Amino acid sequence: MSDTKDKERSCQRAAVVFAVRSGQITAEEGARRLGVSRKTYYEWESRALQAMTGAMEDKAPGRPAAPKDEEKQRLQEEVAELQKQLFVAKKTVEVRDMLHAYELHNAKQKASAEKKRKRRKRR
Repeated sequence: MSDTKDKERSCQRAAVVFAVRSGQITAEEGARRLGVSRKTYYEWESRALQAMTGAMEDKAPGRPAAPKDEEKQRLQEEVAELQKQLFVAKKTVEVRDMLHAYELHNAKQKASAEKKRKRRKRR
């Protein structure tokens, strides 16, 4: 059956339920129009009223929360952890470079001081 026919049939059922509930026709007449027993009509009416009641309940304002994608969440956590590790690695390289520059500077100063001392001894 096509979706269009299903939708038409659903609308017809809803119209009959509203007609019965508003007192325009009896439940027996509504069941006859729909080609079902009164028991089936009352089951449909009950489902329709429950669905309408549910649809009329207050909902939280705003866009509904998107369902959580566990794999996406795990990957985001992994990326965050890797970003932290990269930050630490970059800072480690910076510190090593500074220490190396400091050691070179100290070595130059020692060499310069040694040259001065040797010059003084020669004199």
